[in-house]
Amino acid sequence: MGQARLPARPGLGCCVPLLLLLLLLLLGGSGSPGTAPPPRAEEQGAVPEGGPWGRVRYEAVKKHLGALSKQYWRYLACKVWQEGCEEEEKPQEEREAGWGFPLVGQDYLEILSAWYCSFGKCCETGDCRIINNITGLEADLRGQLHGQHLAKEVVVRALQGFLQSPRPHKALVLSFHGWSGTGKNFVARMVASHLYRDGLRSDCVRVFISLLHFPHPNYVDSYKAQLQRQLSETLQRCRQALLIFDEAEKLHPGLLAAITPFMAQHDSRGQEDQQRSIFLFLSNLGGNTINEVALDFWRAGRAREEISLELLEQRLRLELQEAAENSYAHSHLLRENLIDFVVPFLPLEYHHVKLCARDAFLARGLPYTEATLDEVAQMMVFVPKEEKLFSAQGCKSVPQRINYFLP
Repeated sequence: MGQARLPARPGLGCCVPLLLLLLLLLLGGSGSPGTAPPPRAEEQGAVPEGGPWGRVRYEAVKKHLGALSKQYWRYLACKVWQEGCEEEEKPQEEREAGWGFPLVGQDYLEILSAWYCSFGKCCETGDCRIINNITGLEADLRGQLHGQHLAKEVVVRALQGFLQSPRPHKALVLSFHGWSGTGKNFVARMVASHLYRDGLRSDCVRVFISLLHFPHPNYVDSYKAQLQRQLSETLQRCRQALLIFDEAEKLHPGLLAAITPFMAQHDSRGQEDQQRSIFLFLSNLGGNTINEVALDFWRAGRAREEISLELLEQRLRLELQEAAENSYAHSHLLRENLIDFVVPFLPLEYHHVKLCARDAFLARGLPYTEATLDEVAQMMVFVPKEEKLFSAQGCKSVPQRINYFLP
């Protein structure tokens, strides 16, 4: 009777050499007395192709691997530190496991693959590091992004729709607008961490900061060639790429012209799973308009949560179009209909700053009181001069402020 062939699984190719080595080491004692046979099919439970493991099957594998790890550790401790070498009665689970490594179908291969691939890349393109955890993104935005009901809704809705589309006709382009410290960079980092296992460190994520990466206008031609090469390499390496441009309003028109073709429409006919790309532009443009709308609602006694995207986006687009006439290259993307969603970030109020302070204390494992949170918030500058309603810095310097309260 021929040996059963394991079915191919995506994302395991890179792990095969290490897995084979591990299997050879573990299989060295296969067939020794006391080795338990693999569980029967009826014990494993009916598992559909590609579906989750049955509970009985999972527990059997967990029990076997746990016993093996204890036995190998005892052997290692004995050889290296001469501890635990005395003979003792082995628990039943260890006698069942033995020194062999009987395979239970694909189970052990998947366990070892998941373990190995959690430490490094599983494939040359990095695609197996893409997780697209929209549910987790939505939950974290709800719990950690304060005062931004519009940004929460738009970002989740846009990403979910784009990733579920079988053949998107263009890149997804989101443009974040608002004052500094309102959460634009925070959301960009959160998007990266929920779309990719490695977050901003992923090879499929590139971050460009205008004044840092392109500081000298005289070298625009050199920057342009370099930027196009970097984008091309990233898109070739990854079927899903995330490109983030911070301080987008300061991008030189020549650089914007270099990246525009990567955002434009493309022919996706006949392609089942073609390359996707997501562009995030972060800009302070439009911040004054957003703040004026929020202030008008406050003066009218209306909650900021009543501010609708339709109302704010209309006024925001008008300001951005005026900015385009004043040589803000980023705003020309609106005229070319390349921006899919304009995402407004509202100014943060006093109680939002307190929530940011609470998060900063929790992130560092430090105790806090309501009085302490009030002290942190009172250290911030609030505008306008009469109402003192909005934090001029948002939550940007809050993590540094809590250093004053360290013992």
